[in-house]
Amino acid sequence: MSCAAASHPSRTHAPSIGTNFSALPLAQTATNDPDELSHIRNIGISAHIDSGKTTLTERILFYTGRIHAIHEVRGKDGVGAKMDHMDLEREKGITIQSAATYCTWKDTSINIIDTPGHVDFTIEVERALRVLDGAILVLCSVGGVQSQSITVDRQMRRYDVPRLAFINKLDRAGADPWKVIGQMQDKLRLNCAPVQLPIGLEEDHKGLIDLVKMKAFAFEGPNGETITEVPMSAEQAAWAAEKRSELVEKLADVDEQLGELFLMEEPIDEETLRGAIRRATTSLAFVPIFMGSAYKNKGVQLLLDGVTDYLPAPSDVGNSALDAANEEQPVALPCSRDGPLVALAFKLEEGRFGQLTYMRIYSGTISKGDNVINVVTGKRIKVPRLVRMHSNDMEDIMEAGAGDIVAMFGIECSTGDTFTDGTVRYTMTSMNVPDPVMSLAILPKTREAAGNFSKALSRFQREDPTFKVSTDPDTGQTIISGMGELHLDIYVERMKREYKVDAEVGKPRVNYLEAITKRINFDYLHKKQTGGQGQYGRVIGYMEPTPEDEPERFVFAREIVGNAIPPSFLPACEKGFREAANSGGLTGHPVQGVRVALTDGAAHAVDSSEMAFKLACQYAFREAFMRAAPVILEPVMAVDVRAPSEFQGTIIGDLNRRKGIILNSEGEGDDVVMQAQVPLNEMFGYSTGLRSMTQGKGEFTMEYARHAPVSTERQAELTASYKRERAAS
Repeated sequence: MSCAAASHPSRTHAPSIGTNFSALPLAQTATNDPDELSHIRNIGISAHIDSGKTTLTERILFYTGRIHAIHEVRGKDGVGAKMDHMDLEREKGITIQSAATYCTWKDTSINIIDTPGHVDFTIEVERALRVLDGAILVLCSVGGVQSQSITVDRQMRRYDVPRLAFINKLDRAGADPWKVIGQMQDKLRLNCAPVQLPIGLEEDHKGLIDLVKMKAFAFEGPNGETITEVPMSAEQAAWAAEKRSELVEKLADVDEQLGELFLMEEPIDEETLRGAIRRATTSLAFVPIFMGSAYKNKGVQLLLDGVTDYLPAPSDVGNSALDAANEEQPVALPCSRDGPLVALAFKLEEGRFGQLTYMRIYSGTISKGDNVINVVTGKRIKVPRLVRMHSNDMEDIMEAGAGDIVAMFGIECSTGDTFTDGTVRYTMTSMNVPDPVMSLAILPKTREAAGNFSKALSRFQREDPTFKVSTDPDTGQTIISGMGELHLDIYVERMKREYKVDAEVGKPRVNYLEAITKRINFDYLHKKQTGGQGQYGRVIGYMEPTPEDEPERFVFAREIVGNAIPPSFLPACEKGFREAANSGGLTGHPVQGVRVALTDGAAHAVDSSEMAFKLACQYAFREAFMRAAPVILEPVMAVDVRAPSEFQGTIIGDLNRRKGIILNSEGEGDDVVMQAQVPLNEMFGYSTGLRSMTQGKGEFTMEYARHAPVSTERQAELTASYKRERAAS
């Protein structure tokens, strides 16, 4: 199944209610090995930009012994964090590509994927969450739930990923974990409660109280490696008892076993509470909240205990595959090393020794030298090299099994391909891939660089499904499309550094869409007679907008009664309509949200053909489209701005000039935080403008929200410009 598919996996976490896996046929009678798999955790670390994900990962690697010295994300030592291995990442202090590693905490093996926080690299989060069994949602104790926090939470829900929350940066001025917890409940609609309490905040942050053990801990030593139990004051003990009661009450609402004890007013011991938290977390009914300061080395070890105690092992998660040999019927896929091999390629990366293919193994085992089948292409491939990744370092291994995340070298495939051992033809459903919102024209400065230019574009497309390359049919220019300015800037810079290609880049362009606003009937006859066989095809039906919640961009409905159009021609009809919908009549952009129904037609015994009906449908679509009150849709961005309160009026005035709609404005200490929706076309250069109007003290984030109709004046302007370009070409 190609990565472009918007489908997502059916997964359930016992004892949640979801796909009835017991009702699905089993992949193979397999011996499940939960004891072996129960000591594995596959987790991702996700958050809004600058919440401290990479710093947290760096501390996890240090405490688990994977690295022996801590390097900061923006460290002055010139080394940088282990997981940010690209030069660009270290220069900019941001994560661009997700990076995989593995470590051991006590007797648990943990595979970790550190993901970017910037919305432009959201595909890295999508593909990580697609293959993970659990996640850590990192939140800043000052910033709280921000725009990308909401996006990441939505992605976790899409793939049914249980998560722990970690409220980071308790040492910062203005830290307020209770505000963050309130936002998690209000904005994210999470049933959550803290399992820890902070001992002091800001510069007084000394340690944590564990509500499960009812003990207090301090973190001592140069890097907080020594955990010391400290006595609680009477006031702290009373506060902890109160918060533990609230935790038990929250869990009693979603866990039947604890609920019975709660109603009977039985005492809840440590093991009982820990078991209830695990059951509620893995069933997606509860999110336990941990706290600390990764930068100041506080709370990370207790978070690792939480990963072991509360997040599911691979054997706790039910997965389903599609049986390509049986009309893609769903089949339950037990996580067993005795079953048939089923592995999903979820990320590609050009390594030093060729293409690196990251895989999650769902069933069976894979060994170096094995022959595997790419179910999508049907090709048989010999596994030349199998490795475990530690950021950009690798460790050769001979074998990996169900529940593991590993990488293969030297094979050609695409993101989303499924590999099996040939005994079954199963495919895993692929990840959700958002459409690009911005494009720009690009051209190598010298003719000699054309070869490397093509190689770079080909590689970047294989690696990143949100990076698209096309050719403008009118000008012949190469157009690259992506998720935002930073996304495309990074690829232009990578082209220069990795392929020595200097490129001329045009002005960024917004990716518009077109849509219809009313239902229109059509009756079109395509009739052409030349020497020999002619062309004849008549199509009758209607075109209408799809409901707003309809996920499909284009829907084709066969509502023909009888054989007015021979059934063998109907696939050609659908193809004709789909091709026509790729280019609307106003600006040539794709048509969004249209349903075309074919109700009648006519065919000629001699002159009708697939080509005749395909052309008839294309002409019918174009003619009907212009009568259906078409509109142009532009991408609208959700923009969050934070700045000192004194600049509030100036910022609001500027957003209004940019045709933005202010949704909310609230004070947080000396700052004001504003949420707005602004057309993407008006946001070019906003970073420079905001710095200028706030004396460098303002910051903002934005992410795609929706496509919305442009103004009447703007539509007329865009349509006229498109007509001029076509006339000139």
